[in-house]
Amino acid sequence: MSTRGSWLLLLLSITAWAADKDKRFQVEPAASYPTKQSSEGLTIAAVPYTTPEQMKSAFGKLDLGAYGVLPVLLVMRNDSGKTLSIRQMQITYVTPDRYRVDATPASDVQYIEGPRRPNFGGSPIPNPIPRKRKNKLASFEIEGYAMNTKMLPPGESAHGFVYFQTRHLKGAHVYIHGIVEAQTGKELLYFEIPLDQ
Repeated sequence: MSTRGSWLLLLLSITAWAADKDKRFQVEPAASYPTKQSSEGLTIAAVPYTTPEQMKSAFGKLDLGAYGVLPVLLVMRNDSGKTLSIRQMQITYVTPDRYRVDATPASDVQYIEGPRRPNFGGSPIPNPIPRKRKNKLASFEIEGYAMNTKMLPPGESAHGFVYFQTRHLKGAHVYIHGIVEAQTGKELLYFEIPLDQ
């Protein structure tokens, strides 16, 4: 292959890589999602990530659904004119038959899949060297993309994932409460956002 051909191949590879990077995780404004609710100047959108394309855009090759984990993207926009504290915000996934699943902290997701038991028999090698198995749930993206905002000033937006140990059921919704005005301590009304539109 000529030098010119090598450069062309390299350029095409970089272009393909850059195009793939553009397909990565992107968040739209809260008002643009169909599964949203607004109250007292705060808009919250909730989007369950269930398809392989959605999972890949946020978590790469890791399919959280295969581990029984449902990531739900929350996108918040504060147009209330007041700073909101979301430090004590509580989020619950509610199934159509009213079964409630509390959100699992992002730091605990890596422990959902327990360690495998060692195999003590049947090896053809007399003293096998133990191999360390990588925990796929210890991925950077799980904690890196988690909802971890504590305060939401007026005119600002925040987004991040919350994780539930369940599969998505049609007709489910998320129930959110514990959001308060930072200055007065007054709690906003709860949000009940349907996850299917």
